Amino acid sequence: MKRSDDRILTTLVGSLPRPIDLRKMWDAKLTGQGHDEKTFLARIKNSSAEMVQKLMETGIDVVSDGEQGRLGWTNYLSERLAGFEDRTPPPGGTQANSRERASGAFAGYFAEAARLRAMGGGREFVPASLQNPDLEMVCVGPVSYHGQEAMNREISNFKAALDGVQIAEAFMPSVGPDNVVYQGNKYYGTQDEYTVACAEAMRTEYQAVVDAGFILQIDTPVMKYDAISMDLEEFRKRFAELVEIINHALRGIPEDRVRIHICYGGGRGPHTGDVNLNEFVDLAMKFNAMGFSYDQDLRHEHEWEIWKDTKLPDGKVLIPGCVGHTNDVIEHPILVKQRITRLANLVGRENVIAGTDCGFAQSVFAPKLHSDLVWAKLASLAEGAKLASQELWN
Repeated sequence: MKRSDDRILTTLVGSLPRPIDLRKMWDAKLTGQGHDEKTFLARIKNSSAEMVQKLMETGIDVVSDGEQGRLGWTNYLSERLAGFEDRTPPPGGTQANSRERASGAFAGYFAEAARLRAMGGGREFVPASLQNPDLEMVCVGPVSYHGQEAMNREISNFKAALDGVQIAEAFMPSVGPDNVVYQGNKYYGTQDEYTVACAEAMRTEYQAVVDAGFILQIDTPVMKYDAISMDLEEFRKRFAELVEIINHALRGIPEDRVRIHICYGGGRGPHTGDVNLNEFVDLAMKFNAMGFSYDQDLRHEHEWEIWKDTKLPDGKVLIPGCVGHTNDVIEHPILVKQRITRLANLVGRENVIAGTDCGFAQSVFAPKLHSDLVWAKLASLAEGAKLASQELWN
């Protein structure tokens, strides 16, 4: 990972809204109607190049391709992992993990949100494939990685997209084993066996990213999001186990080739049940990763103050979210500058890269924001970083 040795670098968490024509191609593929695989793959490659070019023009230094070739940040696992099958989830689904929903708090809000989702959520394009019942991956056999062809294609597309583009660095996100474990288990006798098997399978993808010359980003929000249903002691125990598992999966991979992303579930909502950063940051700093990307949107903006009393370990770089992904407001560049400089003054300007709170598109069909807003936010992030650089480097 590059450090910001003469200015504040900028980055994003990973996903970007896919163009509408690509979303329609995904829908045709999933429904089996009017799908041409050759045209589909060519559009993914072109879209990856478009995203990288636009990120560079916007002023983002450390880029991904916006996950253009993935159905979703976890949904893409269905074509890369063996041992799973799709099943209809039980009534209530994973929503039962939310203490806010379970307790009845904000019941009116959640009911209205569900109604809007059923209506398409204001999306530009509501795909036919979403008319089918939601399915979830369930482990029914030994977990292994068989996504080499898809992974190699994604790497090839990204390398082609980077050709001739002037950026500081490139990264590819991958899913933490906790997000695989989040799928139901009907095969392994214990949770520990299941988790280790998932970590070993994902290690194949981790190594492929690093071998391709990219920075590896591991996304681990679900483990933290599940903390809504845990007390703090239970969460810290589980999170400490996650750190050990991911570090084992990263064995042999240099720490300076890895960054970790942790957020609070990535969705709109009250977030009153979130665990606070000060309650687990000591564990998070034990990941064998140089970069630590985290969400500080709205509910968590005050948490920058923990670095007044917490020393950033040598060799670590913080990647705070300086623009949000769950609101329609374009953050002013001066606000972005303030978010950067107050942290840099505590931990050192060379130890901060300005980022986004989370990805801007949970899946092909679920962009968090309209693309107009996404690019405006990224432009504001770049401008705010310039202002912070001027102040921090005089």
